[in-house]
Amino acid sequence: MPEIRPYRPADREAVAEICLRTAAGGDDATGVYSDDSLMPEVFALPYVEYAPELAYVVADSDRVLGYVIAVADTAAFIEWWKREWTPGFAARHPSVGSPTGHEPSFTEADLIGAGLDPERMRIAELADYPAHLHIDLLPELQGMGFGRRLIDTLRHALAARGVDSVHLGMDAANTGARAFYDRLGFHELPSSTSSAPLLGITTS
Repeated sequence: MPEIRPYRPADREAVAEICLRTAAGGDDATGVYSDDSLMPEVFALPYVEYAPELAYVVADSDRVLGYVIAVADTAAFIEWWKREWTPGFAARHPSVGSPTGHEPSFTEADLIGAGLDPERMRIAELADYPAHLHIDLLPELQGMGFGRRLIDTLRHALAARGVDSVHLGMDAANTGARAFYDRLGFHELPSSTSSAPLLGITTS
């Protein structure tokens, strides 16, 4: 039976793979962009680099099947990203690559822009919802209750650090994820829009 445990440095590549395989509205984004490392380098790897203590995985033996990752202080994370992550990201991804034949609504230019612009994370409600998270599960793990358990594990960890609330942004096309968040008690924040839903929840 898979179990939830803290993230380990050896899990890094598995986290990147899971991010990629769930990045197309919950489906596999492998090959959608010219470089498969782009999506994890924007939405997963900076988190385990900056705050590995707020990363938890679901693992079956040594195989990682899902994760939740977060930062407790988004404002501080933004400043770290500018200072520590952006230079390397810019060097690795200087321009949009060759067309892949896919036409995602979130284009490769959008994705590179997100990697270069951590200010996108400075939401209007940041004072009340300072933490934010990402959660991804491979299809074989979905519907087994691990998503709820991961979120609960993270909420308890944030509460122990004195963080009262956490938020997340999501792909509006991922209706299954939205239903999951609604069941857990997430609510829309005032700056949420139909094309870019922004949800929040207390940690206790």
